[in-house]
Amino acid sequence: MTHPYSLAGTRILVTGASSGLGRATAVLASRMGAQLIIIGRDAARLEQTLAQLEGDGHRAERRDLRDTAGIPEWLARLASDIGPLNGLAHAAGIQIVRPLRSLDESVLNETMAVNLNTALALTKGFRQKSVCAQGGSIVLFSSVMGLTGQPGQAAYSASKGALIGMCRSLALELAREKIRINCVAPGLVNSGMGERLRETLPAAQFEAAAAMHPLGQGTAEDVAGAVVFLLSGASAWITGTTLAVDGGYTAH
Repeated sequence: MTHPYSLAGTRILVTGASSGLGRATAVLASRMGAQLIIIGRDAARLEQTLAQLEGDGHRAERRDLRDTAGIPEWLARLASDIGPLNGLAHAAGIQIVRPLRSLDESVLNETMAVNLNTALALTKGFRQKSVCAQGGSIVLFSSVMGLTGQPGQAAYSASKGALIGMCRSLALELAREKIRINCVAPGLVNSGMGERLRETLPAAQFEAAAAMHPLGQGTAEDVAGAVVFLLSGASAWITGTTLAVDGGYTAH
């Protein structure tokens, strides 16, 4: 009997795989038997991720996903070359901390473009029959900031909250094609973006945010476990939902 959490025989694309949550997701998915296509902008760091993957047949591609118009055609070419995809984990994103007094339209537009528009373009590309022929699972990385708020996070919260709303509507639209789409909403994690946040925020504000997690700060592997669950058959009856992986942050 196949283990319900197994990804054996699947082909999974992971964005933002050069570090942090994307890298942890790719590594865990490979351990569960998936063939990985890992995407990022830093070729050297992608190679580091590639070296950590278990199994054979994995592939790394350097790509700037801000070119959203070309994403569907690129995914079609990719699937034609290596075969159809079974899953997509979209971890790439940005977090720019700006208090209201210095938040301008350019920061808001950049944040929305990277965190929301790219997710929409990837979903649009993934649902093409040449890319995902027999259904599949999409996992978008939102954030607890899409469910709650913090000073200086208006643009980031707006983008991640919009991602959650978009996910719900797309789940209804894609269900007829047997494609599931869900979000994970990580809290403060000791990896990548979390460390950059530590460098950006005043120390007191960062420590206060960390203290809001009853189980303490999480790890990238904590989040990866939830993502792999949503990619696997164990979550076959779950779509349009947001899974908070936050050490209890949103329980307040």
